[in-house]
Amino acid sequence: MSDVFKPITGITNNQSLLTNKPVQNNNVQFTDYLNQAINEVVDDVKVAKELSDKLATGEVKDLHQVTIAMEKAELGLQLTVQVRNKIIEAYQEVMRMQL
Repeated sequence: MSDVFKPITGITNNQSLLTNKPVQNNNVQFTDYLNQAINEVVDDVKVAKELSDKLATGEVKDLHQVTIAMEKAELGLQLTVQVRNKIIEAYQEVMRMQL
């Protein structure tokens, strides 16, 4: 086997590196990651909406907290749209392949 095709060793699951949480199951599907990420974005949007409503009613005085939550939700939505676009592009590319 040439050096080009040797498997990379010593790399762990990226999720554990990002969250500092140990990964318990290595049989996690891509759809599980995708569903988790979408659920996190939905939660971020809910938090941003709740904070903006509370700011409007005067319950929250910290404008920075609301702004940060809204920016986090917006960035999450933008990332979700870009991932969706890449998935669609990949699907279209596969469909263009000739058998």
